[in-house]
Amino acid sequence: MKTENRPSLATVLDLMLDAVCVVDAAGRFVYVSAACERIFGYTPDEMIGRAMMDMVAPEDRERTLQAAKLVMAGQLSLHFENRYIRKDGLPVEIMWSARWSENDQLRIGVARDITQRKHAESRQAAVYAISEAAHSTADLASLFEQIHLIVGKLIPASSFFVALNAPDQDRPSFPYYKTDDGTGLALESAAALCAEVTDTGQALLWMANSDEGCAVPGAIVDTHRYCWLAAPLYTRQGSLGALLLNDAARKTTYREQDRDLLQFVANQVATAIERKQLQARLERMAQYDELTGLPNRAFLFARLKTALARARRNGERLSLLYLDLNNFKQVNDCHGHSVGDLLLQAFAGRLAHNTREADTVARMGGDEFVVLLESSPSEADTAVVISNIRAAMQAPVELAEMSLVIQPSIGVAHFPENGTDETSLLKHADEAMYQAKPGQAMAGRTPRPATHDHAPIDPAISEKTV
Repeated sequence: MKTENRPSLATVLDLMLDAVCVVDAAGRFVYVSAACERIFGYTPDEMIGRAMMDMVAPEDRERTLQAAKLVMAGQLSLHFENRYIRKDGLPVEIMWSARWSENDQLRIGVARDITQRKHAESRQAAVYAISEAAHSTADLASLFEQIHLIVGKLIPASSFFVALNAPDQDRPSFPYYKTDDGTGLALESAAALCAEVTDTGQALLWMANSDEGCAVPGAIVDTHRYCWLAAPLYTRQGSLGALLLNDAARKTTYREQDRDLLQFVANQVATAIERKQLQARLERMAQYDELTGLPNRAFLFARLKTALARARRNGERLSLLYLDLNNFKQVNDCHGHSVGDLLLQAFAGRLAHNTREADTVARMGGDEFVVLLESSPSEADTAVVISNIRAAMQAPVELAEMSLVIQPSIGVAHFPENGTDETSLLKHADEAMYQAKPGQAMAGRTPRPATHDHAPIDPAISEKTV
């Protein structure tokens, strides 16, 4: 049989995409195939005689030593994964198959570069983790904490920032940031970089004292210390802000693949933030009145139920004030509903401003409002609150080139004297409010009409037009 045209074993090994490495008992390379240069960045001559462990990433050295001992003890190793540091300083993910030759006292291993596969797995894991965080966290603050943890596993950073743009402000807000820099200089730089990536729509890499990456004149403060990554948070509705990382500790050098990875993560994060913001808006719409911003009827019932349970448990008292605006229909009829809406907003603002911080002020609908007074208020305490409300309403409300003076009718109910549950207390306060309306004092307990819109006009407190 002719053998003169057969390629040598070394030639065959050099044609393999995977690298073949032979290491002696002392852990030094005695042979490597040509693929090693593609994977590790070193030529075969540079690797021969070098200690294998010197090329292993520091965080993986201990378990790599343990795996090598098992191989040298005769155990076949399949699919062992660790990280090496290439000649250019980049980490590379390796999957090894290795065995020990007792006769030759050599460890033979085949190395496969799985860096791209690991990156793809990390990206997919990040997508799942961010999506899970968006669903499981209670609010944006909790979401940002989880995002920090997720990003930190992908890209090391001593400082992490979430910047959100505000439509009416030149400078972004920072609802979340963690930084080793206590001077505030990092926030100044982060704000400038957020503006830059928002304008360009592109992630950037900025490295101090280097020609690499992106130069942003005037954006970076204290330039000798920082290596920055920034990626815009974009959705179909526009820019939300940016994710930013920096290495104030100077332990990490970012590269283009880190920039691209951060942009990928930022795209997922932007969707999560948008979803969380929408959820918050929907929750607010369910609990707050759109016109006045006060808690609505559903919120009040939930708060009142909780307050009553606490009052029963602690043997405390509470009071309810039921209010509506006298002659409000006349304002709507004479000046239009837009003026009426402005009047309701002004009344709600004064009402909230002239009650205690612990009180709950809610709009029941129309021109009806309720104030829940907790913390065991006495009748005298309640009377002071009512007096403050009436005094606050004495000043005219300036609306649409008009000056309107309008007072509320106020009914009061006390727990437990006037009721022991939500329905009975609200009913008592509502009836008391109706009886307190102008023109009702001499009328006895006339059945309440379906609406307050037909209440008699009291000239002393009706609206005035200037």
